[in-house]
Amino acid sequence: MLIWFLPLFLLFLMIGLPVFFGLLAAPGILLWLNGQERDITLLYRNLYNGMDSFPLMAIPFFMLAGELMNKGGITLRLVEFSQALMGHLRGGLAHVNVLSSMLFAGLSGSAVADTSALGSMLIPAMEKQGYTRKFAAAITAASSVIGPIIPPSGIMIIYAYVMGESVAALFLAGLVPGILVGVGLMIMVKIMADKYDFPVASRRYTWGERGQASLKAFFPLLTPVIILGGILAGVFTPTEAAAVAVAYALLIGLFVLKTLKVAEIPDILTRAGVTSSVVLLLVGAAMSFKTVVSLSHAPEQLAHFILTLTENPLLLLFLINLLLFVVGMFLDAGPAIIILGPILGPVFVGLGVDSVHFAIIMCVNLTVGLATPPMGLVLFVASAVSGERVTTIARAILPFLAVEVLVIFLITYIPAISMTIPRLTGFVN
Repeated sequence: MLIWFLPLFLLFLMIGLPVFFGLLAAPGILLWLNGQERDITLLYRNLYNGMDSFPLMAIPFFMLAGELMNKGGITLRLVEFSQALMGHLRGGLAHVNVLSSMLFAGLSGSAVADTSALGSMLIPAMEKQGYTRKFAAAITAASSVIGPIIPPSGIMIIYAYVMGESVAALFLAGLVPGILVGVGLMIMVKIMADKYDFPVASRRYTWGERGQASLKAFFPLLTPVIILGGILAGVFTPTEAAAVAVAYALLIGLFVLKTLKVAEIPDILTRAGVTSSVVLLLVGAAMSFKTVVSLSHAPEQLAHFILTLTENPLLLLFLINLLLFVVGMFLDAGPAIIILGPILGPVFVGLGVDSVHFAIIMCVNLTVGLATPPMGLVLFVASAVSGERVTTIARAILPFLAVEVLVIFLITYIPAISMTIPRLTGFVN
């Protein structure tokens, strides 16, 4: 079933069928052809069961918090803060783009939200300063993948839900890899800035001006501290933390900064609701597929096949990274995690790879897939925001993808990068 599922699923995507329907139709047709009509009923019954989860409620709350902060002008304050720190460097706005993505990641946890919010602001500004539009769109798309790596992260919540992992452990394990991706992108920007003589965004700010920019960004930057601090201290669960983030965003936007109007809230709720429903429907469909796959004993068969290739865990991790990278080119991170996590996770845990370490390898790899041609979602969002063709952005993003692939292999073969903080805090033994 697994052998025929992917070609059939990709065929549905190529003819324009939404991912949600493809995830249900492909296994449904295969079950019908196999004469397993009873399992078809199980497939569609589990659609709702896959969404009916308290931990998954964190996803719409975090998305709503991101929408509130973006509409409340908080994104602009983060960009101004980033410019005060790095705008005077050569290629300053490109550095500002990356740093803003790292800061915004602590608020939204969504690559799409990052690309949309920062891209609409920074791509025109970069073009005005003399950058090509394709480069501006490419660095925006490349840096936006930091969003789901630095906590809070929607895909890590999904992985924790599917695999029974600690959300707090995954959040902590994502901190250093996310920062590493950002630093790597800045190094590449520096190399390109020196080679192509990129413009300087602004004069060097005085320490007093940097202090003022820091004060303006203080309340937004406090958000990830409240979220992570509350979870780690055991004050609230990740779902409750997401609800607290929404309340905090409302409080800051309406009463502290006064940049948010009550009349804007219905539109914000609508946008967050539509985005959340798309994600949750994908999770429900993928969980349905997971149920059917588990009944077919395909995971055990695949595990046996993988182990016939080699039992060397280092070589297997290399091969699995290649597989995840290819999957990420075509499939969104959430459904890919739900489909492949239960299949691949137990194999590598059985080989001695820590479950949290494997989770981070998988999450980071599939997140980078969001910016990978031909089907990377943030490429299409960057194209819509910039007006540049997807194929043009795909060529311009290749140097940044090379950096992100390098980071993936560093995370894979140096477990301490992701595991040190969870171990020091006692969330991993």
